[in-house]
Amino acid sequence: MNGAGNDFVLLDNRAGKLQLTAEEIIHICDRHRGVGADGILVLERAANGADFRMRYYNADGGEAEMCGNGARCFARFASRVAGPMQSLSFETPAGVIGARLHGESVSLRMSEPEGLRLNLEIPFEHEKIRAHFVNSGVPHVVMPVSDIGAVDVKGLGARIRRHEMFAPKGANANFIEKRGPAEIAIRTYERGVEDETLACGTGVVASALIFAATENADGPISVQVRGGDKLEVSFSRRDREFTRVTLTGPADFVFDGTIEV
Repeated sequence: MNGAGNDFVLLDNRAGKLQLTAEEIIHICDRHRGVGADGILVLERAANGADFRMRYYNADGGEAEMCGNGARCFARFASRVAGPMQSLSFETPAGVIGARLHGESVSLRMSEPEGLRLNLEIPFEHEKIRAHFVNSGVPHVVMPVSDIGAVDVKGLGARIRRHEMFAPKGANANFIEKRGPAEIAIRTYERGVEDETLACGTGVVASALIFAATENADGPISVQVRGGDKLEVSFSRRDREFTRVTLTGPADFVFDGTIEV
């Protein structure tokens, strides 16, 4: 499946028999020798009252707290394999996520954002860059730029992702360009993938919230991702406090198949 170009392998493990190793995850996500994906989503039985549990593994084999584009795909996948549903909830390490299906589009009720910090100075050897930070399920640095096409996303993104300010887990790096009073374009360097991706759902949310906080903008915020899709972030805001955050965007099936691991 893919959500706005962010692609995933989805596996049904409600029986609890599947135990993938990091090496197997890396193999499946390998675009030359495996299926090829930004990560793997695993459907499991819930433990604490939600409908399901979602586990997400990056292409490097490590488990991550949350993935917004993946969560939309997960919701449609769960509805397909476990019976048609218009709404559902699922547990993640970032909290319980609610989802509502609208055909091929999904709206997610995200966990509450944490740790908002504006106007950070991130020191490097020969310069300091100014950016912002928020945890929208996973940690994100957001840097406004005037020309998003000119940004060295892979080079600068990797430096931000591994900066000691965000140790030990690191942070995703997002670059945003204002396109209107309630619209931005975004490019994202994702930890775990260790490269620029066509979209990042939690990055879209983080960037929209940072834009709203710094531009005093009300939602919904339209976000153009590198893959070409537009996602929408809605929220309630009181000064710099955000609640009832939702992310809406596509979630598409690509193919079904089997692979030997």
